[in-house]
Amino acid sequence: MSFSAIVVAAGSGTRSGGPKQWRMLAGKPVIRWSVEALLEAGATQVIVVIPAGAEAQADLCLTGLSGWRAVVGGAQRADSVRRGLSSVEADLPVLVHDAARPLLSGATIQNLLKAVERVPAAAPALSVADTLKSAADGQVASTVDRANLWRAQTPQAFAPGVLQKAYESWRDTDSPTDELAVVEAHGGTVRLIPGDPRLMKLTFAEDFELAEALIRGRARTRVGNGFDVHAFGPGDAIWLCGVEVPHTHGLVGHSDADVGLHALTDAVLGAIGDGDIGDHFPPSDPQWRGASSDRFLAHARDLVVARGGEIVHVDVTLICERPRVKQHRQAMRQRIADILALPLDAVSVKATTTEGLGFTGRQEGIAAQATATVDLPA
Repeated sequence: MSFSAIVVAAGSGTRSGGPKQWRMLAGKPVIRWSVEALLEAGATQVIVVIPAGAEAQADLCLTGLSGWRAVVGGAQRADSVRRGLSSVEADLPVLVHDAARPLLSGATIQNLLKAVERVPAAAPALSVADTLKSAADGQVASTVDRANLWRAQTPQAFAPGVLQKAYESWRDTDSPTDELAVVEAHGGTVRLIPGDPRLMKLTFAEDFELAEALIRGRARTRVGNGFDVHAFGPGDAIWLCGVEVPHTHGLVGHSDADVGLHALTDAVLGAIGDGDIGDHFPPSDPQWRGASSDRFLAHARDLVVARGGEIVHVDVTLICERPRVKQHRQAMRQRIADILALPLDAVSVKATTTEGLGFTGRQEGIAAQATATVDLPA
């Protein structure tokens, strides 16, 4: 079903220590999680309601995505939603979602769209499990009956034109805390569907830690392998794993011929299923002649981050008779750790020989193989 969506991201985030919609969560901005989920679910347009002057920040956080546009919000949530509504297609269902609820699933979106085929409005909700107390100045006045009490989440979904008409008739001087209240006041029927505990709202600073843990808990672990070879040629030094090593020869290659970083770049790309180093940096392109290979590895790292993933461990094995690698190994590990923003104990560099066999045994060149372990969001 085609639908429009409004992502409300115009708040100041006072309780969380600043505007939370731009903060990073598991490798990508909070706002991007929701916009990606809505676009992937088939939204024909996503209106992102932002604070005045935040256009450049929104562009940066949502770079590479199409099908969205920014609208400047108002002083209250209701003002922001109304401005978003003025930009959506009135003949489509509309979902209104808080950017501060980043862990939105496609299943929740589809269940909401099915619900508003039959009723004017719907929202995910969770039953209240805790005992509720009414209190004043820290002293309990009474216990509140929790039967039939629900915690409403977002997105909240509305059949075509329903929310627009409800806001036109809204006369209450107080701003509603959600859009269901506006439809309820207009006499519309609201259906609650099962909510998702992971669809938590990021309100306080500690909520980010919990959200990170939830993302890690549902991550898919991927492993990629890489292999590369370069022949010896003229020169007095070679680059291995980002470190210049003196030698009787150089290595021949279009870039700096760093066989270790090339194998590792392919391993990272393999873990996310995004081709190989030649696809991203073709040897036929003169701009990469003599290029430092740390640029290639950093590019692969950025692709992982853009998908909300995390590189958790890498392992490189250098295969050669000469030069001796052991004295340079710690520097190589540190250089890779710096490029990938990993702790040192998540980086392994080893070396072995082929006991005089094959082209490496004849000291005609160097080979390297690498493995990268990456966690991607489910």
